[in-house]
Amino acid sequence: MEQRKITDDLQALLDVLPPGVVRALIEADDSDNLLEVILDLGRVPTARFVDREIVLSNIETTRADIDYVVDRIGEFDADNRAGMERTLHRISAIRNRRGHIVGLTCRVGRAVYGTTDIIQDLIESGKSLLILGRPGVGKTTILREAARILAEIKRVVIVDTSNEIGGDGDVPHPAVGRARRMQVATPSLQHEVMIEAVENHNPEAIVIDEIGRELEAAAARTIAERGVQLIGTAHGNTLENLLLNPTLSDLVGGIESVTLSDEEARRRGTQKTVLERRSPPTFDVLIEIQNRSRMAVHKDVAAAVDSLLRGYPLPPEIRSRGEDGKIHIEQGTVPTRPGQAMGQGYRRQGVDGGTERGHAAVREPGRSAEREMEPRTFRSSSSRIEPVRIYPYGVARNRLMQASKRLGVPAVIVDDASDAQVIVTLRSYYRKRQRVIVDAENRNIPIYVLRANTVNQMQQFLSDLFNLSSEPLSGPMEMMDPAMQETQAAIQAVLNGERWVELPPAASSIRRLQHQMAREANLVSHSYGKEPNRRVRIFRE
Repeated sequence: MEQRKITDDLQALLDVLPPGVVRALIEADDSDNLLEVILDLGRVPTARFVDREIVLSNIETTRADIDYVVDRIGEFDADNRAGMERTLHRISAIRNRRGHIVGLTCRVGRAVYGTTDIIQDLIESGKSLLILGRPGVGKTTILREAARILAEIKRVVIVDTSNEIGGDGDVPHPAVGRARRMQVATPSLQHEVMIEAVENHNPEAIVIDEIGRELEAAAARTIAERGVQLIGTAHGNTLENLLLNPTLSDLVGGIESVTLSDEEARRRGTQKTVLERRSPPTFDVLIEIQNRSRMAVHKDVAAAVDSLLRGYPLPPEIRSRGEDGKIHIEQGTVPTRPGQAMGQGYRRQGVDGGTERGHAAVREPGRSAEREMEPRTFRSSSSRIEPVRIYPYGVARNRLMQASKRLGVPAVIVDDASDAQVIVTLRSYYRKRQRVIVDAENRNIPIYVLRANTVNQMQQFLSDLFNLSSEPLSGPMEMMDPAMQETQAAIQAVLNGERWVELPPAASSIRRLQHQMAREANLVSHSYGKEPNRRVRIFRE
């Protein structure tokens, strides 16, 4: 791992600030954590640090103070940004309606070496990377370091719109290494310079900061289709945020509404109109910067987007740097695919927001990666079933109590969600993201999502909740359990392409449940034969 080293040329920035402000910054004695200095006309000057903000003087900023800074820096571009020769510092201006400068944001630019060790394998893989993060989280710092590393092994061109990557002036900052830098006259021309870089300078990799316009997204796609590696940044927190951004969604393939055939809708178990990815994503890998030492990595953007649109988000790989400087990688666990348990009929919502079908386990916070997907069960060490407080949201309470009595499980129906250990709801309620659902997720309460408000669905939910698969049954349920398993297997076989499947002879009470399970899977079923050999056949319409 490369040793971390920071170069900030802070003295160069102090040389252009008013003397009173400089004295206050020196007295604060925290230059390593200084982010920016704010000078607004008629207000006291302030300094923002990583974890705090302080007032530098009780005297309000005057026009002379602002002119003092402006006279000592370069010219402001069309985006109201100026820089300082051979440094990474950036001064941004706020103007009044007459064009006069009334405020300055003086941001400290730092070249931090060794920040990309957490994703260096991805940078050197040759795949295109998109880095997401909120302002000030360190996207540009990582981008600058990535350009320096890649320039050792490839021909790299930086499209530097605001001179943030390579600094101000004609000579780029040493932090970009051997990478070449193309400056952009105005931000609106960034997409043209991106295309020009590919056509004129034969790069193997292009580095772009702050892709924010539709034309830039289109230019990025054009570059990727020409076989050039792209490393870019965009403002956003998560893949889902980016997908819902109409301007930038094309970077990850975009979304469109598609109408499915009846047969395909039945096979998927969805409505006929669904959202699907419109095209291949521009970027192969997406990195969400959660903080300066923790990132979430989607290694396959296409698969991540497809899963998210179908309601089964793939958990990202979590990479973090510990206090000891070592890199820790937690692999995300792939949830059950939608078609694998369609007959089960309900989904279980994990505490991390991911959904899984059937008997896939609920995630619990604070557990190790090896045990993360173990099911939550409510049993004591002596295998006695413990009572569970359940809050039904939009679910018929009388049917839930009926299902509980049939299974003989100690389900306690509560009237307040805050008293519940588990919440059960319907798919329509869950999709609306009601306050009860959001609060439960924030409190890490498991949420079970039923496809229908039926007793059979509730029995399946309670069987999974109380882990009855290993519990000895008595009475009619002893015969019913294997019959239900055979029915579920038959439904899955028909959904996977079989024309029809005939079940073994069964009693009338079991046949009723078999017909009900077939209807819930959007399949057709009929009974054939005479008692005691009457049986159910399941097939497509």
